[in-house]
Amino acid sequence: MHHHPETELMLKGYGLTTAEFLYHLPDHPHVLQSFVWQQYDLAPDFPALYRFIDFWTEKLDGPLHSVRYTHKQLISPSEWRNVSGELVLQ
Repeated sequence: MHHHPETELMLKGYGLTTAEFLYHLPDHPHVLQSFVWQQYDLAPDFPALYRFIDFWTEKLDGPLHSVRYTHKQLISPSEWRNVSGELVLQ
């Protein structure tokens, strides 16, 4: 059985973070544009989200107006059990 990288991240405590970025268009500063971003990230520190915000502010021309985000841990410890045995009925 092959594990997907996403499953391994979820088992390590990562959850899915979705963020909506509102930013000013460089040529039309009074116009706001929306961009949606998703990544597996660790709450409450959100290192991937902050790396992306740093990338945006350093490399992209459209200055950020605001960022709204939500986070959902997809697998919690109460939903996961490691099965170490098997019962075969004949």
